[in-house]
Amino acid sequence: MKSIIRILFLVVALTAFCGTVSAQTGKQRLTREQVAEVQAKHIAKDMAMDDATSQRFIDTFCQFQREIWALGPRPKQPHRLMTDEETEQAVKARFAHSQKILDLRQKYYGIYSEFLTQQQIRRVYELERQMMDRLSKQGKSRRAERDMRR
Repeated sequence: MKSIIRILFLVVALTAFCGTVSAQTGKQRLTREQVAEVQAKHIAKDMAMDDATSQRFIDTFCQFQREIWALGPRPKQPHRLMTDEETEQAVKARFAHSQKILDLRQKYYGIYSEFLTQQQIRRVYELERQMMDRLSKQGKSRRAERDMRR
């Protein structure tokens, strides 16, 4: 009986110690401005842009991201417990938010067209989508991992 209690105590102690060690070695999270700049630099490097075009693209991409963030979070999805009027308002709010995003994308398409070819713009959108998908998957796995710890 004593040996079982000692082993149990040892397991609990090791678990507690490992948790504090992993918390201390965690990387500091980047701000979203830093993430946008890293994304822009990655896209510019992948597309082998020259220095002037690369810098203009990075500045433009980061400005676009700031304007997207200024719109605020996407309105919540309507759910079953809402009345018809609440659901209608929620759907219209999502349409309005989507329209604002579309307007910004069209604005920045025009700006990109000033210094990128159409093929380059298409490639920028492809790379941006790939990165967003990757970040989304990482976020989901982190949330699932965090939920498992709870």
